[in-house]
Amino acid sequence: MPLFGNIFNPKKTPPRKSASLSNLRFLDRSTWEVELGLDYGTPTMNLAGQSLKFENGQWITGISGGVDRREAQCLRRQNQQLEEENNILRLKVDILLDMLSETTIESHLMEKELDELKSIRRRRK
Repeated sequence: MPLFGNIFNPKKTPPRKSASLSNLRFLDRSTWEVELGLDYGTPTMNLAGQSLKFENGQWITGISGGVDRREAQCLRRQNQQLEEENNILRLKVDILLDMLSETTIESHLMEKELDELKSIRRRRK
């Protein structure tokens, strides 16, 4: 007989209740998400002054802070100037292509006229 009882035979724990007392299981999914706060929104994070958002499967950068806003405005102005310059260059290329096609047509007409004059000269001989 052990002196203090059987210390290696602990008491059995009572069984758990199988049914939940919460009424959340009776709610529809949208109410359940609102109650439990499962609507997380878009994931965002800040790295070195840049805010990043995860939208449509891609990380999109956003600029935060006062100093970065000035830089963003400067970049927007520079972008607009480059777009205007690009449009002007496209217009110049179109004009040059028109000039090239015009001179090519003139050249072909002159060659054709020269061939006709040569054939007339050969007939006279």
